[in-house]
Formats: sequence, structure tokens, C-alpha cells
Amino acid sequence: MKALLMYKDRDFDLHQTLPMNEQALTQDLELTTLFTAMALEDKFLFDVTRQAILSSVGNDVDTILYRQSVLKDCLKHPELIKRIYAITLRSMELEKKAYYGFFSKYPAAILSRSIEVLQGFVGTLKELRSIAELQADKFESDGFVTFFAMLRTELSDDYFAEIQEHLKTLKFRDGVLISAQLDDGNKGAHYILRELPRSTEWWITRLLKQIFIRKKSAYSFTLADRDENGARALSELRDRGINLVANALAQSTDHILSFFCLLQTELAFYIACSNLHANLTQQQEPICFPVPKDKQERKHAFTELYDVCLALQMGHRIVGNDLNAENKNLVIITGANQGGKSTFLRSLGLSQLMMQCGMFVAAESFSANVCDGLFTHYKREEDATMKSGKLDEELARMSDIVDQAAPHTADSLMLFNESFAATNEREGSQIATQIMNALLERGVTIVFVTHMYELSHAFYERKMPNAVFLRAERQSGGTRTFKLIEGEPLKTGYGEDLYKEIFKDKEALGG
Repeated sequence: MKALLMYKDRDFDLHQTLPMNEQALTQDLELTTLFTAMALEDKFLFDVTRQAILSSVGNDVDTILYRQSVLKDCLKHPELIKRIYAITLRSMELEKKAYYGFFSKYPAAILSRSIEVLQGFVGTLKELRSIAELQADKFESDGFVTFFAMLRTELSDDYFAEIQEHLKTLKFRDGVLISAQLDDGNKGAHYILRELPRSTEWWITRLLKQIFIRKKSAYSFTLADRDENGARALSELRDRGINLVANALAQSTDHILSFFCLLQTELAFYIACSNLHANLTQQQEPICFPVPKDKQERKHAFTELYDVCLALQMGHRIVGNDLNAENKNLVIITGANQGGKSTFLRSLGLSQLMMQCGMFVAAESFSANVCDGLFTHYKREEDATMKSGKLDEELARMSDIVDQAAPHTADSLMLFNESFAATNEREGSQIATQIMNALLERGVTIVFVTHMYELSHAFYERKMPNAVFLRAERQSGGTRTFKLIEGEPLKTGYGEDLYKEIFKDKEALGG
């Protein structure tokens, strides 16, 4: 049995290898804030969310739309999804409770434990089938339609009747029938459990025969009441006979357990998404399901896009931005200090990841091409342990990014935040220009936040049809609107505004 709620044709792997730059993405995009809000202090939800989002780069359009459809069903029926999730938790708790410790290595203990667990699984599987029979028509996504159809087909009445019959037989209320062969030294070998012949006599007839017919089998024997060694030997013979059956039943139990584990994992992602949806809806933030485009296209078009992590930290609605970049693979962002440039860059990276893992995004509308690689190159704070200068460190990180992006460079999105500004503007602009030119030649999409006027103005003067230039808006009095507008790069970042803001109180006091 398969859940198939994350992919059409395969299971979601909670332990798959994450991209090499997952730590940089987590730090630069502040992903821990997002994971925490989705998990609501549930470690398992946190781990699933982290794995799903960070491994999403490379998902194709069909996978994204498949998950979107499943998520929409989950948002329509949150209580029912939580009920199914609770069933998976209860099933795994049954398995944990049936632990025999030291004795679990013996066939008899393995068999007894498997019978106990499987009996519990029968109850939870029946609950799932009942939900499928009563609620399936409320769901529209391919994922849930397939899932419920599988439950109705696989978990039939005949299936449960057969399980119950096997479990009844494996309790061996009438003893065990075992065959064996003599091996070297007259030792027993090839022990095989045989099915007991089914008697068609009434139980009262069998009882009377046991009372009045005293003749014993020529090969029978009776153990003395205190014959511990004989009892131990007989127990060992029984274990040899039931060993294959015990292992087979244990494997069957593990198979059903793995189904519940997969179902729990895949539902956990959608429950975490529902948690975030409820949070943002309560804050009256806009949410939309994005329209993904094929990776060969170059598009980023959105309205009221905002930084979801900032919104979660602030606890209220924040300013969003609009952009319509069709057939563009270079976005250069300049303008006033503390005008929202870095926040915008982060909102773009977050929305790209959220779209690619099948989630809604933090915007009124959003459409973008998928990518096979998402990379960030942000300035880092001074590190006293560094053995070289900041520029060397920046160039080393850039080299690592290029190496990581090599297999899918043409379909990558790279976000730069104040990169190569650790040296003078002329040298920094030259370094950045050479790197950007090389990446653009390979078809990489670049979004670059910079204060280097020489860099931004040089690209603006080239009148590139694939480039768009944004500027952080500043009103005449110096007020930041945190809106980005299309416009030519300016020479100043209006640092004097910050100076006045910081020192205005001292000036008022005559300082």
C-alpha cells in the first residue's frame, strides 16, 4: 500500500540528501522562522517541513500542481485530515507498546508480538477504510482520489476476514504440527510448520472420543510435571518449527507499519502548511496558490509579494511589492538604505521555495518559472576567526556556489545581497560584472541588491532587454515606503537620512 500524496509515482523520502547549500539558504532566507511557524513546536512536523522545502528545488510543474491540489483538499477538510493523521499516530503507538525486550529474539515472542500488533492494525485500517467509504466523494485532488480508491480496493471485507482467520490459526490453540528430517548425527533439520487437519466433527463428539478412547499414538510421549529440561527442549523444537512463519508475519506487520509511517510523513507536510495558512489568514495577510512555469521560461510576475518570515515575526500585515518581469533574467535593485531591498530579496527566495514544494505563497498573485538550483550569496558579518580578508571569503563562497550549480547552471536562480562590497567600489564593481556576465551567458537568473552605483549604472547603460532595474522608494522628506519601483539607479543611498534619524535627539538636546 502506498500513500502517494507528495508524488504521483513514488514515496516522499524524509532522509534524502539535501542540497549542499542548505545551511546558507536557511541562514540567508531565515527559514527557521518559517519552519517553526509551520511546526507549532512539533519536532516531527519541523523535520518534515524542513526536508520538504529544502529538497523542493528541482520539482517539476506537474509535481507542484499535484501537491497544490492535495493541499487545497486539506485546507477544505482540516479536521478530517487531522483525524487520519491521528490514526497513523495511534497505529505506531500500538507497535511501540508491543515490545518484548530481551525475548523479542525468540520466534515464539516474535510471533506473539506480531499477532498483537497486527490485530491492532486491523482496527486502524478499518477506520481508514470507513473514512474512504464515507468521505471520499468530498475530495477532488488526484492524490486523495487515488489514496481513497486504494483503501477501498486493498482493504476489502475478504482481506480483513482472511487476516482474522490467519491470526486465529497462528495462536495454535490446538497445538502445532511440525515436520522435520533427520540430519547428520540424527539431529533434526528442515523444520516445517504444517497446517493442522480441519475436523468436521462437532466439538462434543471430539470431547467424548478423548474421554472414552484411551489408545495413544505409538509415537507420543508425555512430559513429567517438573521436567524443565524437557519443556525447554520442546520449546526449542516449537521455535524451530514456527520460525519461518514468525518471520513472515513480522515482515507483514512491518509492511503495514511502513505504510502508516509514510502516510504520517506525507500528511505531516500538509498539516504544517495548514498551520501556516491559519496563522497568515488570522493576520489578514494575502495568500495565493502560484502559477508555476516551465524552467525554460524566464518569468517572475507577482502582486503584493511580502516576506513571510518578517510577517510572522511582526505579527501583523506588512508592505508588499509588485513586479512583472517577463523574459527577464537579470534584476538589479538599488536605492535608499533600509528601504526594503534585502526584505524584498528574501521574499523572492522564500516564495520560490514555497512554490516549488507545492505550497501557497505570500502574495496576492505569483507566477514564476521553476528552477533546478537556488543559491544565495549574502554579505557576512566580520568573523575574527577568518584566516583571510572578507573579499577572499566572498570569492571563495562564490567559487563553491559555481561548483554546486555546475550540473544545472542554466536553470538556476541566484540571489546576491551586497556582494563584493568588501573592497573599494571600482574593484568590487569589476569583480561583480565579470561574475554576472559569465552567469548570464549560461542563462542563470540573477537578482542583485547593491549600493555600488558604478556596477548598477554600467548595466543600466547597456539597455539590456533581459534586465529590469528596481529602486527602493524614498519620499521627499526621507520617509521609506518599503516599496520597490522601476527606475534608473541613483548615485546615493541617502545615508544622511539615517544620520539625521540617529542623531536627531542629540541635536535637539544641543549635543
